[in-house]
Amino acid sequence: MTAERIDGKAFAALLRERVGALAAQFETKAGRKAGLAVVLVGEDPASQVYVRSKHKATVAAGMESFEHRLPADTSEPDLLALVEQLNSDDAVDGILVQLPLPEHLDDQAVIASISPDKDVDGFHVTNAGRLAVGQSGFVPCTPLGCMMLLTDRLGDLSGLEAVVIGRSNIVGKPMAQLLLGANATVTIAHSRTKDLPSVVKRADIVVAAVGRAEMVKAEWLKDGATVIDVGINRLPPAEGEQKGRLVGDVDYAGAEGVAAAITPVPGGVGPMTIAVLLRNTLVAAYRNAGLDVPETL
Repeated sequence: MTAERIDGKAFAALLRERVGALAAQFETKAGRKAGLAVVLVGEDPASQVYVRSKHKATVAAGMESFEHRLPADTSEPDLLALVEQLNSDDAVDGILVQLPLPEHLDDQAVIASISPDKDVDGFHVTNAGRLAVGQSGFVPCTPLGCMMLLTDRLGDLSGLEAVVIGRSNIVGKPMAQLLLGANATVTIAHSRTKDLPSVVKRADIVVAAVGRAEMVKAEWLKDGATVIDVGINRLPPAEGEQKGRLVGDVDYAGAEGVAAAITPVPGGVGPMTIAVLLRNTLVAAYRNAGLDVPETL
């Protein structure tokens, strides 16, 4: 058996195309473009790359991109004041504060200051609560992207056994809630789980989000499982190489001989994250304008 490669890059491109078409419809109905504000504090190189990518994707989708770049020594009151200003700005539908923040700033306090209705990252405790009780809110982009790939591949998830490896607030916990909402039987595994390979072995769906390179081995997997690899890790460079290759949390080479379908790294889950961010922003825009959210979003 050779696993089907779940092409997140192609799926994300289709989603972005759909968002672009619906963003144009929104502009016609609302008389303005949907708007995403991104706040970057400091000069972390990886964060700068992410912010540039988000700006480029937002503009390409026909939405307004508002960038706020603040020095690394920005005080917490000043940052909270900017977020409050964005909360009150009718041109801004979504607010994203790029993490991680400099050490002197409290991530949780900043996230809590964002209006839940503009929290397109889905990190606010109100949106976490909405997800937990099945109410409409915003779901973190990466797990929602994973669910889109799963339902596209498998359709109805009712009764399937799913194991989520990792319990972060950004991926693991919301991923488990989404799977539960789709009537899967869900286990959350983590660093303290006893006999992790045997737990994973019974899963029809495996979502790996632990940040450990190629930790999940082929022999851990049930024949015919669907594997979603959220991890992105850079291995040490081989002799003669300047950079090590990027790998996921799953040993892809081994797993593709056991799984029915698997996301590659790169090109699997990664491209879905920004595509879902654009989708969440447009959903926020429709809601903020008092318009019905299109079913195709």
